[in-house]
Amino acid sequence: MLLAAVLASVVFSAHAQSVPKPKEFYFDEDKTTARPIVVVEGEGEAQVQALVRERDRGRRQLEATAQLAHIAFSDGRMDLGGQLYQQVLAQTDAKGTLGRAVRWNYAWDLFRAGQVEPALTRWVEVASAYGSPSWAPPTLALALWRLDRKQEAVAWFGAAVRTEPTIWIDARNFASQLPDWKQEDRDTLAEVLGAWQANPPTWP
Repeated sequence: MLLAAVLASVVFSAHAQSVPKPKEFYFDEDKTTARPIVVVEGEGEAQVQALVRERDRGRRQLEATAQLAHIAFSDGRMDLGGQLYQQVLAQTDAKGTLGRAVRWNYAWDLFRAGQVEPALTRWVEVASAYGSPSWAPPTLALALWRLDRKQEAVAWFGAAVRTEPTIWIDARNFASQLPDWKQEDRDTLAEVLGAWQANPPTWP
């Protein structure tokens, strides 16, 4: 399983080189995708044990496995987290409600673990599976900027501005619009905003 996860990561990195051009607008809120997967509240060993029981005998086995994967990433156990996520990915459709949420969460865990290209690949996969999700422009802009693909990052940020100009042209709004982002990620997006302001891309 570990070898499979490593090989999958390599494949994802290769595919991440191709990111589609942004659409004009992204108005779909897509709450079913952009959400944490929580089966058991709490923390520590009690939470983990409850999730293991839910995974073994409960009605939400896949969701419990995804939450365990997230906890593993948060604890720095990325190999285990990757294996658990792969188990869920193998049993969910990328276009399904749960499948999209799992991939979106997996991408964030990869990103926060410093694996930006695999994260970007997952986000592109999810964004392509559901209309025009509003989370996509700022999120893809963040990942592309971190990968030094700055022209693409600015183009994606431009889609956010076209969609909600009163929100995205002021970095002071980022904390309220992106409450789950780390401050360093909001600061990075502010850099993208600065580049957009210096040279706004035309559409199309």
